Amino acid sequence: MWNIPTEKQLSKIPKLYETEGKKLADKKIHMHFFLADSDWYIAEYDGEDTFYGFAILNGWTDAAEWGYINFSDLKNLKIPPGFEVDRDIHWKPVKASEIEKICECPNSI
Repeated sequence: MWNIPTEKQLSKIPKLYETEGKKLADKKIHMHFFLADSDWYIAEYDGEDTFYGFAILNGWTDAAEWGYINFSDLKNLKIPPGFEVDRDIHWKPVKASEIEKICECPNSI
């Protein structure tokens, strides 16, 4: 993985289930990871290995969904060979409803 977040950066993400009462559209996305046509938008983190967020895999917006994402899986993913997941180091936290790629997905928010 490129640009692995530090513990300090990860500690700024709300804990898992902390934003459970918020509408999906209002959840803040604190980190963005990407690889080719795949995007992972992170809203919560358990402090160990589990994120909660929105994933668009291979650009398939019809199959995109909210769910749990293992940090270790992102760190070890290398598809196609020679490529790795990267973290958007310029990302600023925004509501899910402000992210065009999420809004393009049916039933996302």
